[in-house]
Amino acid sequence: MSIHVALNHVTHYRYDRRVTLSPHVVRLRPAPHSRTRILSYSMRIEPARHFINWQQDPQSNYLARVVFPDKTEQLRIEVDLIAEMAVLNPFDFFLEPHAEQFPFAYTAEEARDLAPYLMNAPASPRFTAYLAAISRIPVATANFLVELNGRLARDVRYLIRLEPGVQTPEQTLVNASGSCRDSAWLLVQLLRNLGLAARFASGYLIQLAADVKSLDGPAGPAADFADLHAWCEVYLPGAGWIGFDPTSGLLAGEGHIPLACTPEPSAAAPVTGAVEECAVKFEHSLRVDRVWEAPRVTKPYTEAQWQQIELLGHTVDKDLTKLDVRLTMGGEPTFVSVDDPDGAEWNTAALGENKRSLAVDLYQRLRERYAPTGLVHFGQGKWYPGEQLPRWSLNCFWRHDSEAIWRDPALIADETLDYHATERSAQQFLASFASKLGLPPEFVFAAYEDPFYYEWRERRLPANVESADSRLDDAQEGARLARLFEEKLDGATGHVLPIARDAAGVHWQSGAWFLRRERCYLLPGDSPMGMRLPLDSLPWAAPEERPQLHAPDPNQAFAPLPGYAQIREKLGTSTPGSQDSQASRAPRKFESAYWIARTAICAQPRHGVLYIFMPPSGNVEDYLELVAAVEATAESLSQPVMLEGYEPPRDPRLT
Repeated sequence: MSIHVALNHVTHYRYDRRVTLSPHVVRLRPAPHSRTRILSYSMRIEPARHFINWQQDPQSNYLARVVFPDKTEQLRIEVDLIAEMAVLNPFDFFLEPHAEQFPFAYTAEEARDLAPYLMNAPASPRFTAYLAAISRIPVATANFLVELNGRLARDVRYLIRLEPGVQTPEQTLVNASGSCRDSAWLLVQLLRNLGLAARFASGYLIQLAADVKSLDGPAGPAADFADLHAWCEVYLPGAGWIGFDPTSGLLAGEGHIPLACTPEPSAAAPVTGAVEECAVKFEHSLRVDRVWEAPRVTKPYTEAQWQQIELLGHTVDKDLTKLDVRLTMGGEPTFVSVDDPDGAEWNTAALGENKRSLAVDLYQRLRERYAPTGLVHFGQGKWYPGEQLPRWSLNCFWRHDSEAIWRDPALIADETLDYHATERSAQQFLASFASKLGLPPEFVFAAYEDPFYYEWRERRLPANVESADSRLDDAQEGARLARLFEEKLDGATGHVLPIARDAAGVHWQSGAWFLRRERCYLLPGDSPMGMRLPLDSLPWAAPEERPQLHAPDPNQAFAPLPGYAQIREKLGTSTPGSQDSQASRAPRKFESAYWIARTAICAQPRHGVLYIFMPPSGNVEDYLELVAAVEATAESLSQPVMLEGYEPPRDPRLT
């Protein structure tokens, strides 16, 4: 919660006659390191005829150098700014390990950079005595600084002092009183003599009246006010410059807006410049007003505001009813079945009996309208913690140049139909697919569920229940086991064809996979077989020799994609890669098997539908070529298929 305040600051000098002004330096713009956010800032200077040059001094403070070409009877500087008064935690910092305990020493590099903030003023009796009374017993640095700052607030009485300049630390201690600038300079000198880099900070102090009176502690100001103020900043390794206000004994917070932070107080004066001898009348005003504030516990909405909110709500309800807009709660855009809007699958459950079928129906209607020749890809979606199964993700991709990715919609399988796809269909499909890319079909092999794992799982069941028994605590696990045993574990789940680009990225290559077991057994699970290939069992290859797939740089200039017809014509003209000659060679012991293709395309029949699991690809061109080979194979075999697996790599030429 925050409050936006408008601060108006006017500095006005009136002269008894027209006088010449030297160039003036004005330090009335919030410093870059201000932790309070400044939403807007302006400064107006009279006489209107002047030249202004904004600069930054060696400490990065903003300063305006103003030149006045004509004589004038006045100098008026008006500053307006809007600040966001959001509560800041002044202790929100960490320290480097070597600075966590005081006393500590800066590193050589830090000491060199901080040299101007470590210069001590000449020693004096009272100051030396006060400094000697400060304990050097090791203590947490933050605690030490808080205690020292509070001690100064107790020992030096605050007073408004109109005399120009800053008292010496000796004067402040002798008088036991001083203005904010006197206390700030005293703290700076104490810290420097203790080996800590410190600087003088000059700026605005904004204090707002509390919504509710404090039950204990200081009551705070009775009304909002702002004034010019001074405090001290100390450099702490790991935290940077941290402000301490010895007038209040507190750390600098959101109300402290620095204008200039310098090694010496004289370099932080708000306005410096010369004027020829004359009589002058000085006027100064500072005003702060709240322009916006967020409702909060201590100052909630007013009754009138609540009435406006309620009126707006009724207006929105009427518009929604008039336009027949129906809403449901959800974290992302979704749709709800018109036949069962209150069903669990549309409100609380992740999946349900009708959600997939209705989603596919909606998907197909959208695809036919927006991308009839786009790529249909039904992949795996998010997998939330605590859920046994991942969500599904129905995707459509199309090209920006309006070229087709998949021409014949009849070759896209309908999941509600039984195409009588079998394990034999999967083998034939991949063998034909391999020939489309000029690859030998003998590298197609079958993959199986692991019977040893599922037999072990069944043996763990209670002796008096079956795997499909509804009395099992985990019904999904029971259904999974029953399905697998009904499908017979000795049958192939699907077929695999290793495929990848060769090292030069020119030809497709395939090859044998050399696994520890006599068959390729899939990892246990319900995901498509392409997600469960035993890739960790492939022969070892040195990390620097393993092929890596990297997403293309989205900021590069992309060449136009080849057209659909051009990609289809390329099929059948491919030649095996240079490494195909050793594709069947088993690696020797401890040899880096860099030539083995470690990505694969899979064909898996499920419920009579043939699913093609797409392998990952490093660029869209390769992915589109694989898709074209899949469509050409489906066409030659009159076998509709459904694509799943890896999506096309992100590319600005696709949507």
